[in-house]
Amino acid sequence: MRSVFSSRSSGVLALAMMSLNALASVPSDPTQVHPMTAGVVAPAFVVRNADGSDHRFDPQKLTKPAILIFYRGGWCPYCNAHMGALKAAEPKLLAMGYEIFFLSTDRPQILYSSLKEPDIHYTLLSDSRMNAAHAFGLAYRLDDATYEKYKSFGLDLEATTGETHHELPVPAVYIIDRQGQIRFAYTNADYKVRLGAEPLLAAARKAQSPKP
Repeated sequence: MRSVFSSRSSGVLALAMMSLNALASVPSDPTQVHPMTAGVVAPAFVVRNADGSDHRFDPQKLTKPAILIFYRGGWCPYCNAHMGALKAAEPKLLAMGYEIFFLSTDRPQILYSSLKEPDIHYTLLSDSRMNAAHAFGLAYRLDDATYEKYKSFGLDLEATTGETHHELPVPAVYIIDRQGQIRFAYTNADYKVRLGAEPLLAAARKAQSPKP
């Protein structure tokens, strides 16, 4: 019995250490994240659809090139403005053969209802568990003071995400070809600065040109 308890204790301790290491690896400053860059194979990840079902992104099994757009949530006015600005680019990107995915920290149940833009038809995915943001090196954690400051403004991240991690992604745009390679990456630690429609279209066209 003693050896069983010892084994169980060791297992619990190992899990605790893994959790602490994972927490320690997420910076509290968005300028300290280490995003993935162009030229490497994109990571696989699992997020959720609006109905709560799993959505698996596997860069080794793409049938179309993909555009991934990470945004903070429907509560963010800059995210809403960015999504509205990209509406004109969407049909052109679809005509080029791209699949477009918007990844949010909002839990599945509020993915669409949280948006301020009433005429959004994008494919929205919930990364409330931050699986994709971690995989792409975009995640950072709000410190307690900042979290409480957000709450004082009426934003409770635990309510919008359904999680207690207090993490957000640095907003980002990735273009991934059918072979799973990242052909274009845009990130900015200043969440007020976003990639416009025309630069995105230019990057999407360039990504379809033959590799040098």
